[in-house]
Amino acid sequence: MGRYLQGMTVEPRAALDRLVAALEAHHHAVATRRSDDDPAVDDAYDVLADAYEVYEDSLATVFGEVTPFYLADEVDEDDEDEDDESDEDLDDIDFDDDLDEAEEEPQPAQQR
Repeated sequence: MGRYLQGMTVEPRAALDRLVAALEAHHHAVATRRSDDDPAVDDAYDVLADAYEVYEDSLATVFGEVTPFYLADEVDEDDEDEDDESDEDLDDIDFDDDLDEAEEEPQPAQQR
């Protein structure tokens, strides 16, 4: 659950207020970023993710409800490198040749 009150149930209204504030702070950080890797944006992202989890948990605990959203799993840079290598492997495949071969094969007769 991140940095917010782990193990304690937070009042859903208070958690919602924190979530809205975190959304506004994230928007501000993105809108005023100084570079592509501005640490303020990363920090705002983390605070937003934590605030969302607290809100989601408080809704579930107090009301037995959830939101229709989920947090994406964080991508490890090593995983990104592996994905890039997989994409490069696909660059070597000529999909057009397979398509041409499929078009040349006789098609079975259709039944009526």
